[in-house]
Amino acid sequence: MTKTRWSGWGPGEQAEQHYLIQPRALAGGGDIRHVSEVLRATGWRDKSRNGGPLVMESPDRTVRLSYDPYTQPGGWTVRGAARGPHAEWEAVLGRHTPVEIIAGLTDQLTQPRSAHAPNVWAPLEEQQWQARTEDRHYIATSPDGLAWMHFRQSSDGRALWWAGARDGQGIGWSAQFTSTTPMHLVEAFSTALASPEPAMRPLGRVPHSAQIRVTSVSVLPSQLGAWQQARVTAARAATWARNSFTTSRPRTGSRARPHTATAGRTR
Repeated sequence: MTKTRWSGWGPGEQAEQHYLIQPRALAGGGDIRHVSEVLRATGWRDKSRNGGPLVMESPDRTVRLSYDPYTQPGGWTVRGAARGPHAEWEAVLGRHTPVEIIAGLTDQLTQPRSAHAPNVWAPLEEQQWQARTEDRHYIATSPDGLAWMHFRQSSDGRALWWAGARDGQGIGWSAQFTSTTPMHLVEAFSTALASPEPAMRPLGRVPHSAQIRVTSVSVLPSQLGAWQQARVTAARAATWARNSFTTSRPRTGSRARPHTATAGRTR
């Protein structure tokens, strides 16, 4: 374990010990507010019952997210309703899935869809993941062999995306996506899964795994709060900008009738 001390601290604050964990896929669940506060800032409604699991609904009521730590195996469920030509879809992710990876998917739900064709495998290839084909299955594995992304297709044509991470002690998580899950969401998930950026965890929340690399850092509460707030502020500003653009655009669906002069009209 290495230790880093950050400068620039102000008077009156006591630094707290945190840990940067790599690979992030084995960092453990983390603080669910990393996910929920961005959704809330972009107009998602909190449908949670007091003392119950987290439940949130998109502004258009077509997507629902839940996090339930009280049941077994527990974890995250994101479900999209059928809409027009798009079928119902679902993503189920284990409770130990790092929130930074969950946010890769959920942040994408708050943003406009890109015009480019999604490519789930491209982010993995950029991070040197190893890919292979087995019959109807396509498999990509991280360079350290601890994380994976699979596309499976059965003989009857049913397809499934499956991803996860596991260390040598059997600690880890898995995630499944139905074949109808929009590909840009699966791509956003694979991008977060393959990211080399570490995840930060507080004292007492570092997984006991021989496969992780840990760097100790001293962090002020104000710094930590500022980083968390920056995500929320950026998401809120982007949503406001999109909504302002939409409402300020001139309407083209109906045109005003041209003025007809009546002066001098004769019957």
